[in-house]
Amino acid sequence: MGGDTILKLILQAGFVVKIVLLILLFFSIFSWAIIFYKFRFLSKIERESNEFQRAFRTTKDWNKLYQSTKRLTLSPLVNLFRTVYSMESTEDIDREEVKRSLKRVESLEAARLERYLTFLATTGSTTPFIGLFGTVWGIMNAFRGIGRIGSASLAVVAPGIAEALIATAAGLAAAIPAVVAYNYYLSRTRRNIILMEDFSQELIDDFVRKYGETKTGSFGN
Repeated sequence: MGGDTILKLILQAGFVVKIVLLILLFFSIFSWAIIFYKFRFLSKIERESNEFQRAFRTTKDWNKLYQSTKRLTLSPLVNLFRTVYSMESTEDIDREEVKRSLKRVESLEAARLERYLTFLATTGSTTPFIGLFGTVWGIMNAFRGIGRIGSASLAVVAPGIAEALIATAAGLAAAIPAVVAYNYYLSRTRRNIILMEDFSQELIDDFVRKYGETKTGSFGN
């Protein structure tokens, strides 16, 4: 079936089927926008995290490290480090308070990493059913055509069936990339969250080694 034929069938489809196709088009466009955005977003986060980890492993001077990370704006590891570093001017900060502060940052960073994944999950789970609704409606139109004309010939039923199958195909075309992307980005997000949790524990251990259970002094001293 050529592209002109498919376009003709869409233009000749009933009002309900057209609405269904527009809804599916909306889901598909936004899903692809999220797919491209998340790829760039997570790639930049991972590059910044790798760069920061190399710097963190090679220097023990946290003042110098803080200055070198000002251009790293997306990495959750950098934000965790800045949280601990910002406590340098506060006296009598114990391990548990540092841990609570890091947990709050972890929650915010995890939410940022997971942003928009819900839309991909919703697209993957709902668009096949939206397409199925359009399919059922198209088949109902085909049967009404049979009843009106009084003939069940292929020429009578083919347009309605084709219209119905287009709705099914559109639903799957929206759902399949969204499901694949959701699983892929969820896996990458979980890896970043695990890395973040491990780094938080490392920061806490460094804090205890430097200052004991209670901080008295300044980072970098």
